Amino acid sequence: MFRPKLPDTPHVPSITTHIPQDHAPAPAHSAGRPAAPYVGVGVSAVAAVVVVGVVLTALLAAVALSAISVAIAAVVLRSLVTGANRR
Repeated sequence: MFRPKLPDTPHVPSITTHIPQDHAPAPAHSAGRPAAPYVGVGVSAVAAVVVVGVVLTALLAAVALSAISVAIAAVVLRSLVTGANRR
C-alpha cells in the first residue's frame, strides 16, 4: 500500500570486455622500504604539538609568576605608603 511506484526502465544490455591477464603480478614490498611512508609525518606532527604545548605552558607559568610578584610588590608598597601617612 505504501510502496512507491517506480517507473519502468528499459533493459540496457551490459557490455562486458575481456582483458587478458598476461602481465606479471605486482611486486611485493621490499624489506628495506616501509609500507606506509607517511607515518613519520604523523610522529613529527605530534612531537611539534607537544613542544608547542610545553612552550605555551612555560610562558603561562612565567606570566602568572610575574603577576603574583607584582601583586605582592603592590601590597608591600601600599602598606609602606599608608604607614608613612599615619606617622
